[in-house]
Amino acid sequence: MEITETRVSPVEKATGRLKGFASITFDNVFVVRGIRIIEGDEGLFIAMPNRKTEHRCPACSAWNVFHARFCSRCGKEVAGVPEENKKEDNAKNYHDIAHPVSNEFREYIQTRVLEAYNTQLKNPTAPTAGSNSIAQ
Repeated sequence: MEITETRVSPVEKATGRLKGFASITFDNVFVVRGIRIIEGDEGLFIAMPNRKTEHRCPACSAWNVFHARFCSRCGKEVAGVPEENKKEDNAKNYHDIAHPVSNEFREYIQTRVLEAYNTQLKNPTAPTAGSNSIAQ
């Protein structure tokens, strides 16, 4: 599988850990958007796109965010969330939309995205598209 295009958008005036966003195209036919570039304790890394876990209202079947106490559609109280899952930073509150299956492929994606990010920081007008392949 080959990354045929990498686009990055650094966050202007980044004050927190989030440094930018990226999207990658595989084999000119499949795009993954919403990849976040984050500054960690050991340097930059990527976080794959994810979304908050939701649950259904027992009364009207509308989807509600995990922490909701009341339904956003009908207003009825929804089932309680277990206490250990109420923390906002708990990883169980989010699930990946797309992610690499192997560590080798994760490293390949991370390397390509961070190379494009660093190129973009050095020269904001430089194109970030490129082509490298990895055997699968």
